Amino acid sequence: MAHVQQVFTASTAIPVSAGIGLRSQHYRDVLESHPNVGWFEVHSENYFGKGGAPLHFLEKIREDYPISLHGVGMSLGSADALDVQHLDNLKGLITRIEPGLVSEHLSWNSFGGDYLNDLAPLPYTEEALLHLVDRIAQVQDYLGRQVLVENPSSYLEYEHSTYKEQDFLNELSRRTGCGILLDVNNVYVSCHNHSWDALEYLQGIAADRVGEIHLAGHTVNRVSGKDILIDTHNQPVCPEVWALYQTALQLIDTKPTLIEWDTDVPALSILADEAKQADSYLGASYELAA
Repeated sequence: MAHVQQVFTASTAIPVSAGIGLRSQHYRDVLESHPNVGWFEVHSENYFGKGGAPLHFLEKIREDYPISLHGVGMSLGSADALDVQHLDNLKGLITRIEPGLVSEHLSWNSFGGDYLNDLAPLPYTEEALLHLVDRIAQVQDYLGRQVLVENPSSYLEYEHSTYKEQDFLNELSRRTGCGILLDVNNVYVSCHNHSWDALEYLQGIAADRVGEIHLAGHTVNRVSGKDILIDTHNQPVCPEVWALYQTALQLIDTKPTLIEWDTDVPALSILADEAKQADSYLGASYELAA
């Protein structure tokens, strides 16, 4: 299968530096303070409207910063047919915003037209792989560009999986030309919950297929005498995930890195400080356009 190629202008491409997730609480602050961060990422579905305040602010911020689109509602792994209206909305947003990267999750969250409030994991089998290869090919053909697929955080495993998660992602990328969005916090969470080896996971990822890295905070829940990590995105990146991120950079090379923070959202300055720490590991430096 032919790989999808992309050419970006300098104003569109996501730099190899740290960005932060753009949330509505910070629209005006970003426009007024112009924080010294490399780029912003938004959840695509929040901007599917034909107009209104969210699109207005996103377009204004796009004038000064590259933007990445990160989807949460495509339900790539579902048995339901792909939602053509969803794809059409996404394609229209891509045309309007000209994002440097477009990404989705290795998960499913719909069945029979009903949607879950969470991203459910898939079994890592050849049957699931073939299903995803077909669906990602459809998505990339419809959008006319590559998408990145993010490794999930998970709390239960399927007994009949035959691939390791990292091998499944690699094979999916090889067969479709999609990229990998490596969420280091998700690696840490899933490896802890399933007693996987996080170093082995990172060593196994196809480094040349990774197009972006995510970092976030998580919560520790005590269940039946065991600590279960939940990917809550509601606090700073913990020291263990920062350490794993440094290992990832050594094994995979520097990549655009996003700080995610979705609930209990703090002041913009706190997110900028988290991005600054990521930049210190990336060795990134940049100046905002005058």
